[in-house]
Amino acid sequence: MAETPAGSTPAQTGPVVHLDAVTVIYGKNQALKDVSARFARGAVGLLGPNGAGKSTMLKALLGFVKPSKGRMTVLGLDVATSPLQIRSRIGYMPESDAHIPGMNAVSFVAYCGQLAGLPPVDSMQRAHEVLQYVGLGEARYRNIETYSTGMKQRIKLAQALVHDPDLLFLDEPTNGMDPKGRDEMLELIRDLGHNKNVNLILSSHLLPDVEFTCDHVIVMDKGQVVAQGPIEELKGPAGRVFELRIKGNLPAFIEVLREHGMECHSTDQDVMRVFVPAGRDQREIFTLAAAQQAQIRHLRPSIPTLEDVFAKAIGED
Repeated sequence: MAETPAGSTPAQTGPVVHLDAVTVIYGKNQALKDVSARFARGAVGLLGPNGAGKSTMLKALLGFVKPSKGRMTVLGLDVATSPLQIRSRIGYMPESDAHIPGMNAVSFVAYCGQLAGLPPVDSMQRAHEVLQYVGLGEARYRNIETYSTGMKQRIKLAQALVHDPDLLFLDEPTNGMDPKGRDEMLELIRDLGHNKNVNLILSSHLLPDVEFTCDHVIVMDKGQVVAQGPIEELKGPAGRVFELRIKGNLPAFIEVLREHGMECHSTDQDVMRVFVPAGRDQREIFTLAAAQQAQIRHLRPSIPTLEDVFAKAIGED
């Protein structure tokens, strides 16, 4: 077991979140099924399609939903016995809007800071600082109801940051944003995780969002964890990846490739990605294509993406 660095505790060096065999049931539906996961320090993506159980997991970690079985710890604290202490150290950006009508942005964020325990003067100062950081400095005195969808997303991030939390939960933070606003939100999240050294969990169904902002990922599907670990390790098979387009019987050719130990995943249009195991090269693809009387129209080296990891983890081609 590695030694704990001087001046730190195991809670400061171990995973920020740990779930052990957690099950959450709504009526007859198991939203989480015997989930075990470890969220490393830094930026971690919680990735999965809508309905995979991501939001349920975050709500359970916050103590809003009680599991029927299992144990959870956040920042070294047991969720079952210390939910209020945990919440005081977390910044939560919910998926749905949670604004107070009639308030301007700086008053709202300062109020959230006071709810988190900051004195009024400190909460107002922090409100100005975080609104400037998220790009709402010039609009901080406007009523929140006049904000666009993208601006409302930014104010949700601001209120999550105002009390300088030890951990951020970001639930679908780019929902409803236009492409420019989405890119700017992702830049903010990347800056928090990589330059400001903020521990964060980004819950999203959007692969590019997670791949751009996070170093680790927990992949969920149908209430279960199907893959987890550093993104680069999960992306990197012991072999090479090629983008391929052929003319001929595509289903039959894919079947032949798989019989010869090459994984295939379809992408946009008629292009597919082929994983060639270590010790073999693309010449084998040409040989197999010739045997199938298929003509290769396009072949170029590629690199594995989080999309490949996700497709493999949930069993899609």
